[in-house]
Amino acid sequence: MRLKLGRPDVNAYADRFDVPPAAEGFGVTFLGTASLLFDDGDTAVMTDGFFSRPPLLRVAIGKLAPDDARINAALTRLGLRHDDGGRRLAAVIPVHTHFDHVLDSATVALRTGAALTGGPSAAWVGRGAGLADDRIQVVTPREPVAQGPFALTFVESAHCPPDRFPGAVTAPVVPPARAAAYRCGEAWSVFVAHTSGRTALVQGSAGYLPGALDGCRADVVYLGVGQLGAQDEDYIRTYWAQTVRAVGARRVVLIHWDDFFRPLDRPLRALPYAGDDLDRTMRVLVRLAEHDRIALHLPTAWRREDPWAGLG
Repeated sequence: MRLKLGRPDVNAYADRFDVPPAAEGFGVTFLGTASLLFDDGDTAVMTDGFFSRPPLLRVAIGKLAPDDARINAALTRLGLRHDDGGRRLAAVIPVHTHFDHVLDSATVALRTGAALTGGPSAAWVGRGAGLADDRIQVVTPREPVAQGPFALTFVESAHCPPDRFPGAVTAPVVPPARAAAYRCGEAWSVFVAHTSGRTALVQGSAGYLPGALDGCRADVVYLGVGQLGAQDEDYIRTYWAQTVRAVGARRVVLIHWDDFFRPLDRPLRALPYAGDDLDRTMRVLVRLAEHDRIALHLPTAWRREDPWAGLG
């Protein structure tokens, strides 16, 4: 990755923010980083639910805790507040347990009545945040979990290198806590299937286990690209092959490209070149998508979108 100041200009990719909008019924809403809300109008599931987005300085030298005001504002905007009689959120699904994924997951579950659904590390984070065990669902890899009309299948994966906080969470993480307390834990490829026939893979981190997704299928991939621009081109090509090609996807929507230290009530921007290079990622992925004749998009925050529209 080139050493330079500044950050990529997401306006250079304005034509890629073109995921079809959702009509009434089923939709997916991008909420920054790897947070996605899948809902059919009645029932919803959410990956991560990371809304606090603490500033970089606090992450570096301070302690982290869920920001109740930001979480409540987001849930109200989404119509998911349990005490307001909104749509039912069935599950909150951390894709792994770094702070930029799991910091708010248990609080979102508490506010909405949802189950915290994930691996053993996510369960320890949930307990540390005060979530009762009967609201925590520890999954078995490759065994589908039913949540109303949704079926969730967790396949073991890996974090994109470098993993700054590797290892499992093995005891309750009680906020406020240092960022280092939120170790990666179990990294997942999460398959979301709906009784309508819609299928999606959420790849929350730009890591993979060779062959792990062979034989799995999904029409749409929400592809995490955080730190992908710091890898060499061979890694990027292999990552595409092990995720997008492996599941036979027809549309790819890129996630985890935004600066997650910036609040969600401000326009999203890319991570700085010091930590990633979205421009480099886009150059390689655009070529791969064109070669494979796969539609490649960036999502628009807060807009309900239908990535299955037009796929037939």
